[in-house]
Amino acid sequence: MGSIGIESSGPEVVTVDVLAAKGLIQTSHVYLDVRTVEEFQKGHVDAERIINIPYMFNTPKGRVKNPEFLKEVSSACKKEDHLIVGCQSGVRSLYATADLLAEGFKDVNNMGGGYLDWVKNLFPVKGSVAKRDL
Repeated sequence: MGSIGIESSGPEVVTVDVLAAKGLIQTSHVYLDVRTVEEFQKGHVDAERIINIPYMFNTPKGRVKNPEFLKEVSSACKKEDHLIVGCQSGVRSLYATADLLAEGFKDVNNMGGGYLDWVKNLFPVKGSVAKRDL
């Protein structure tokens, strides 16, 4: 049959579930949390190598994309680094992953379900409210 009329813009985003993400984070992958700093401080994935670079900021006019996102990730990570990108529910991380792949990062995976799914699975978390009351 083939795909008719569906053009892929750049590399395909690979989404892994939280269980697969947990395994990758425990081996060689860096976890890139693209939520806001406030969200990150409340609670985040317990990972040895974790970076928080917001993909969007909350402003009085609503959420706006972080114009420095790619620059900040590029200064924190190498294009060859193995990255797992996560957010709260899996939406921002999907866009962030697509942007990073388009920017030339080689191995970037989106964590489907985000931090909410991670917590639901009772995986280890850190932060000021690292309780089960989310």
